[in-house]
Amino acid sequence: MAGLDSLYQELILDHAKRRLGATDLAELPELTESTCGATSHQRNPICGDEITLRVTLDGEVVSDIAWEGLGCSISQASASMLTDLARGTTTAELAQLTEGFREAMRSKGQLPLDEERYGDAAALSGVSKFTARVKCAMLAWVALEDATRRARPTTG
Repeated sequence: MAGLDSLYQELILDHAKRRLGATDLAELPELTESTCGATSHQRNPICGDEITLRVTLDGEVVSDIAWEGLGCSISQASASMLTDLARGTTTAELAQLTEGFREAMRSKGQLPLDEERYGDAAALSGVSKFTARVKCAMLAWVALEDATRRARPTTG
């Protein structure tokens, strides 16, 4: 198992460096009334990690995610992994993924994430053993959940 833990640590560090989807949000075109999208800023007051994430929907499908953030390797890697995982998913699929991720993070190491379903984000399973780091891993997921909820057009 030590070899797998080492591989997961390397994957987390690699994503923290590559930062898929990370950009200067100020350089993106502004969201308009005809664009179904929203931005969410989330901060972990315990350690100071911050993520601002913008999602764009095409109907019920996540068509684009962009984010910027500062923080530890776990929060930055989680945002990168989530970006790769969520693009092209429906909002219903995203809600299921988020709930499963949240459940695994709260499991204190008892519920590992399925690699087939979560891809590289499964490497974050071990974070659940460290209660103080769970919020770091969840930060981008909470931001995407909030932005997605706010991006959906209201009817009535």
